Amino acid sequence: MGIGKLFGGSQEPTLEEVHAQQGRRPSAAEAIAVDRRRKSVSDRQITGASQITTRQSIVPVSLVTLLFFLWGFAYGLLDVLNSRFQVALNITQGESSGLQAAYFGAYFIGPLTYSGWFLRKFGYRYTFMLGLSIYCVGALMFWPSAVKRSFGGFCGAMFIVGSGLSTLETSANPYIAVCGPPKWSEFRLELSQSFQAVGSVVAPVLASFVIFKNVGEDGQSLESVQWVYLGIAIFVGLLAIVFYFAPIPEVTDADMADQAEMTTGATNYDGDKPMRKQYMLFFGVAAQFSYVGAQVGIASFFINYFTQARPDLNITKGHQQGANFYAIAQGLFAIGRFSAAGLMIFVKPRWVLLTYQTLIMVFIAAAIGVDTGNGGRSPNWGGLSMLMIVLFFESCIFPTIFALSLRGLGRHTKRGASFLVASVCGGAVVPAILGNVADKIGTRKAMVVPLAFFIVAWSFPIYLNISKGKELDAYRESHVGTSDGAIDPDSKLGSISGAGGLHGKDLEAARVEEIKRY
Repeated sequence: MGIGKLFGGSQEPTLEEVHAQQGRRPSAAEAIAVDRRRKSVSDRQITGASQITTRQSIVPVSLVTLLFFLWGFAYGLLDVLNSRFQVALNITQGESSGLQAAYFGAYFIGPLTYSGWFLRKFGYRYTFMLGLSIYCVGALMFWPSAVKRSFGGFCGAMFIVGSGLSTLETSANPYIAVCGPPKWSEFRLELSQSFQAVGSVVAPVLASFVIFKNVGEDGQSLESVQWVYLGIAIFVGLLAIVFYFAPIPEVTDADMADQAEMTTGATNYDGDKPMRKQYMLFFGVAAQFSYVGAQVGIASFFINYFTQARPDLNITKGHQQGANFYAIAQGLFAIGRFSAAGLMIFVKPRWVLLTYQTLIMVFIAAAIGVDTGNGGRSPNWGGLSMLMIVLFFESCIFPTIFALSLRGLGRHTKRGASFLVASVCGGAVVPAILGNVADKIGTRKAMVVPLAFFIVAWSFPIYLNISKGKELDAYRESHVGTSDGAIDPDSKLGSISGAGGLHGKDLEAARVEEIKRY
């Protein structure tokens, strides 16, 4: 497999291929009907899914949202296992970050190689099934790792789980963003990922009542971990079968290029711009890397922050109560996501992103500086409450950066999504730094590490609001997908078809004339 094929450039449609199909474009209803055949669709083919309405997208978007819950559940367990293994396997905070390194390291490899290629080759349905199958294998590997009490085995199993979930994210995030009217892209992804946050709340609660319930008198038992992941493996395997039969209309890169040419010209879409010149995408990738790294760092060591803030509790009790407080913090995270989704109905997503990221830095600085525990002699409730509020404002950042970074990519959409998912590997870097710094100066002061990465991510919404505001706002004015066959009058296709007045052979003839000008 050559480098070009590996990164998918050769699979993307050319503008000439897209233009040649626009006059005979299937309807959105036909695109939905095609999914029942359960065959993979060429990424160069216009299926008609570029015009799927909100009503038509409800069922497929709801099914894919279930995957976000699954991802959130796995992520919530990861953070609890981090602290659990420190006690059960007698390892340091720095060593325990190997779990995050394994999990998020898979995000760097998968999207840029096999999962990104698989998505462009076989489409969304089979990529969902591939991700679920890999996840199932990884969950099954937890059983022998627990029997052998092998931290290396757990890291290997977590790498496989991360490979499966990164494959799911490579397909699920862009699918939610593009399946429906472009004006609601950020809202759809924010709302769907809100259920990922719900999964992150359920996992620590389950951990508190199951994983921490039967750990033995010395806190060393890992038997409950085996049964939890066996249950996950069975559920995920059944879900993979469900997705084979699920109504998942394919949205190809040709569809996205077609949709971009239906969308208002105020977006300044240039469908012929090569991937290497998609500067907003690459800025978004850097911001996502920094943000995810900081978010994962805080989540990974939240329970450690709690135990150090509660010197009145022993280690086992501190970890158990820490898991409960982490569940509350994740509850705030989930509420924050739903609140941001609601705000995006009325407020521009770029404004929501800038506001939430600014408040993240305010409250994490407070979590570092506030110590109401008199230097470790009593509980530091002040610092702990500030850190919990950070999770509320973290809520909307990942999906909003993701959706905004995909804007205007057209035929590069799937490849751009692969880069954005790969940037999640920041979660493998920052926790390792934070864990080793925390071993030396304490977890509270070590939170300066994620603060530094938050500052890098903060530069992205500043750039968007200063340089890209008008282009991003134009998508919210688009009528594409709001009704059957809608085309914006000032779009490339709208100007050809007389504000959407031509169809079928008339549009095909007009398109031929337009092609001659390219």
